[in-house]
Amino acid sequence: MENKGNIDTKVKLSTLWIVVMVNMIYADIFSILVELVNKDTLNLPGDVKLIMAIAAIVTNIPILMIYFSRVLQYKLNRLLNIIAGFLTIIYVVGGGDLAPHYIIVGTIEVILLLIIIINSWKWKE
Repeated sequence: MENKGNIDTKVKLSTLWIVVMVNMIYADIFSILVELVNKDTLNLPGDVKLIMAIAAIVTNIPILMIYFSRVLQYKLNRLLNIIAGFLTIIYVVGGGDLAPHYIIVGTIEVILLLIIIINSWKWKE
């Protein structure tokens, strides 16, 4: 059977989540580098431990979606990709910065997340 470029939706979604996750990692690395070069102090509102705990939870959404996109059954998979996509967009935009590197990476992340949501929405069993 000839492959006409059609990629299984589960594989496509999982791969998109991998790309989103790698972008998120690089956005954080770039932000740390900018912080170190500028020798600014991080002005995080509230308790740093609580903020990092919340960030750890929210950051695990795309990490877990890499796996869940491949193994969950159609109905739950589709719904979870849509919800996780929206939650991750809120995280990317809400936790964003106006630094040029973040605008570039964040824009790419949001576009990829919209592609995930659209692919999930249009996904037929």
